[in-house]
Amino acid sequence: MSERQLAEAFVELADTLVDDFDLMDFLHQVTVRCAQVLGVSAAGVLLTDQRGALRVAAASTEQTRLLELLQLQTDEGPCPECFHSGRPVAVADLSTAADRWPRFVAQARESGFASVHALPMRLRSDLIGALNLFGGQPGALDERTIQLGQALADVATIGLLQARAIRHHETLAEQLQAALNSRIIIEQAKGVIAERRRVDMDEAFDLLRDTARRNNRRLSELARTVVDGSESIWLTQQAPTTSGRAPIPLHRSEGSVG
Repeated sequence: MSERQLAEAFVELADTLVDDFDLMDFLHQVTVRCAQVLGVSAAGVLLTDQRGALRVAAASTEQTRLLELLQLQTDEGPCPECFHSGRPVAVADLSTAADRWPRFVAQARESGFASVHALPMRLRSDLIGALNLFGGQPGALDERTIQLGQALADVATIGLLQARAIRHHETLAEQLQAALNSRIIIEQAKGVIAERRRVDMDEAFDLLRDTARRNNRRLSELARTVVDGSESIWLTQQAPTTSGRAPIPLHRSEGSVG
């Protein structure tokens, strides 16, 4: 990536940090930009909830999100290790870590990943999460790339600080909890859209996110209306779906979900 593209990525993320910004959309954008800027296949962010437990906050792809969930369910993998130790974790070749993280390595390799790195996300002296970077080929990231990755992790942390400043009457833990709770309703909405539009989960999220942006609405707010059917929602996209079908409305009546 050129220096100009790198600068544009940071400017885009900085521009997102405006009053009352959408935290979930911002964190998703961090993972997408990490993958693009750092030249990795995918990225994910795990954050702590009010009880200090890690939760999936954002992922650049659905496949990555599932791997992040596996790490939490098994308490093994680079992100939990990074979070518990407070130090970066780098595995240039996942095949060498089969004894270290057996279930995670097996699933990651089956998903097409061959290397992984995790970087801590700090708020002053408190560790609030970790940024996970997945590579499709074996090999360690060079020092400059690691520094850029840490800078992006720091940008995400600044975003969380911004959220706290805007809602100064709430604690950071309460804000993180609200964001993590929003993730649940977003995942439910993705499932509804995927079923009704006959698209995969990544396409479903893109439809939800694009619609929220075009209508200046929060992801979680729009997701809730998709799930509970409180209003008729047209989810449109610029190009046809992979099936070639034209955009169709999502209309839920009488609050039904099924």
